[in-house]
Amino acid sequence: MDNVHWPAEWQQQQAVWFSWPHRADTWQGDILELQRKFAGIISTCARYQKVCINADKSLFRSIESMLPSMVNVELFDHPTNDVWCRDHGATFVVENNSLKAIDWQFNAWGEKFPPWDLDDQIAQQMATATQAKYYRSPLYLEGGAIEGNGAGIVITTEAVALNRNRNPDWSKQEVETELKKCLGATDIFWLPKGIEGDDTDGHIDDLTRFIQEDALITIIESNTKDKNYRTLQENYERLQDLKTTGGSSIEIIKLPMPDPIVAKNWRLETLPASYANFLILNEAVLVPTFNQANNDDRALGIIRECFADREVTGIDCRNIVFEGGAIHCISQQQPVV
Repeated sequence: MDNVHWPAEWQQQQAVWFSWPHRADTWQGDILELQRKFAGIISTCARYQKVCINADKSLFRSIESMLPSMVNVELFDHPTNDVWCRDHGATFVVENNSLKAIDWQFNAWGEKFPPWDLDDQIAQQMATATQAKYYRSPLYLEGGAIEGNGAGIVITTEAVALNRNRNPDWSKQEVETELKKCLGATDIFWLPKGIEGDDTDGHIDDLTRFIQEDALITIIESNTKDKNYRTLQENYERLQDLKTTGGSSIEIIKLPMPDPIVAKNWRLETLPASYANFLILNEAVLVPTFNQANNDDRALGIIRECFADREVTGIDCRNIVFEGGAIHCISQQQPVV
């Protein structure tokens, strides 16, 4: 692939994509409550840019009834199994001044949550809908497993890309070669693993996020007795070695974790709540919050300092994180070419 560029999330976006929730059997609580939450998030996004929604056509009327306006919103007849558009949707790059959709192999995070047959078709359908070039990678991966600075650096985790439940026959070098080919990266930087309760085995978008080419946010746990303390300290220490492609240092901004959210009578004992799972839009940043006033305010304050040119808004994500993700996990940006 010649002249491939993966734009950073803070660069200009054409649209942001979501996959509409519809399966009551996969969610704790009321599916209508979850759909209203999605409708609120989508309506907020539509204030800033176009929003595209993957959904079975039979759901269109219901979706339209939940949204206050269809301005800047477009529905696509793309049936899904689940809502995690970051992971099953296309990773959009730019190749030779044209939009290109990278379609990673998808097996529901190591065959954990069948069925995933419809989700594995979404990236190709998004490519068709956007008239993008299309490439089906042989690598099993999810969009939430990769983070880029738009200038050649991609960060990922060993616990995901090198996991035997995804790529048992791939070496680290082979994974790096494919990531560089697909994303136009020059450097792949590895962190070990992710936070407790993460069904994905350790997605990077719950850990470390670039905010500029030479600056990033990484989550930190201050409680030495917390299960995440050692993992996040090791991640922080490794990040000290990260440099720009030009060899310059990268500023590391610490973002505290929320207090642990413990789930009773649920498959996850500790929910993977993280303020790092924010979504950057053209003129806004949507940040997950967890009904923890002091922690939420502190996280929002740090992120506002990082994005002084954007409106930073907190979105209560307690019902979404019960299934293992937050705002970044349910969305996927499409860059302007």
